[in-house]
Amino acid sequence: MASFQTTAIFSSSFSSSPGKVNASIHVPNPPRVTYPVPKVPTRKLQIEEFNGSPVDSTPLEKNGITTHIYEGLFSPGKKSNKATTVQLYSILEAVADRIEMHRNIGEQRNNWNTLLLNSINMITLTATAMAGVAAATSGDTEPLLAMKLSSTLLFSAATGMSLIMNKIQPSQLAEEQRNATRLFKQLHSQIQTIIALGNPTEEDVKGSMEKVLALDRAYPLPLLGAMLDKFPAKYKPAVWWPSSHQFQRRSKTQESNNGWSEDLEMEMREVIEVVKNKDLEDYDRLGNIALKLNKTLAIAGPLLSGIAAVGSSFVGNGSWAALVPLMAGSLASAVNAFEHGGQIGMVFEMYRNCGGFFTLLEQTIQATLEEKNLDNRENGQVFEMKVAMKLGRSVSELRRLASKSASCRMEGIAVDEFSSKLF
Repeated sequence: MASFQTTAIFSSSFSSSPGKVNASIHVPNPPRVTYPVPKVPTRKLQIEEFNGSPVDSTPLEKNGITTHIYEGLFSPGKKSNKATTVQLYSILEAVADRIEMHRNIGEQRNNWNTLLLNSINMITLTATAMAGVAAATSGDTEPLLAMKLSSTLLFSAATGMSLIMNKIQPSQLAEEQRNATRLFKQLHSQIQTIIALGNPTEEDVKGSMEKVLALDRAYPLPLLGAMLDKFPAKYKPAVWWPSSHQFQRRSKTQESNNGWSEDLEMEMREVIEVVKNKDLEDYDRLGNIALKLNKTLAIAGPLLSGIAAVGSSFVGNGSWAALVPLMAGSLASAVNAFEHGGQIGMVFEMYRNCGGFFTLLEQTIQATLEEKNLDNRENGQVFEMKVAMKLGRSVSELRRLASKSASCRMEGIAVDEFSSKLF
């Protein structure tokens, strides 16, 4: 405590020769006023721990106290969560980079399809016109020889370019990159959801990496050595998920059955039956048709332009000799326009992707139903809603479809409705 005291005394004295006068004025002391002053901090600090027990320490022990106070924040579990979150963010950056790469390369390959198609058709039509002019030229052999040679060279160039274009199928390559971009965006959103829900695990990191690598294998960027076979022996759905795919089991509730019931399991089994018997079979049929058509056109285009190149060298030897390059060149232009302008390769890749979508949906439902422990499954109501949204239906429409499928199976007839309303 501190005290404050003020005292003032005024004194005055004067004297004269005849007499001496002394005067004094005394001012009374003012009342004592006290102001509170904070205590000066001592050398010891008293800090309360999170568990409530006090700790006395000196400033020299500050680092030890800080570590002791925040011990819970630096526990092994917290470190693990922090490390996995950092790893997921690193994977997220890699996924974002792949999205940009596939988008850019997809635009480039789409331009390839347009430019190569226009170039091949212009070359073919120019060669056909020159063959016709050569056939109409008579008498002078020098212009005839020039026309024949130019036409043969142009037809040969068109044949070589057509072979390369039919081998790589730029429209199919562009569709692969579009699908890869969409699937990487989907994976990007899934990783963001895991981070937002909190408490990521090592399984989340491992599963995310496996999905990225599986997508890289399903939709490769390079052309040489890693390009997918554009003309397989048989149609097969695309596979872009890892073989050891861990299906999502993060949304759970406190319900005893985790949102599952026997009716819901039966509903999911009926949905699988409709997917297998209607959607997958239909895309298998359409995929094989598109594959056969694409093979036929890929062979016919270069073959016709090659015949036109050979036939153009015999122009001038008769009226029938001029007919071959004209007919073959015109048909080659039409075939190339239909194959690449109609993007038959893109259609085939679209069917592969749709087949892969239904295959993944079937495997997801089966893997979920095979899990006997209901707590390890994803919440039943959430799972039902996800399946309905993937098929472009409401929950009530999905239940109606399952009921209709069960009735048709009991009657021994095929259901006349596809599971998906999206495609």
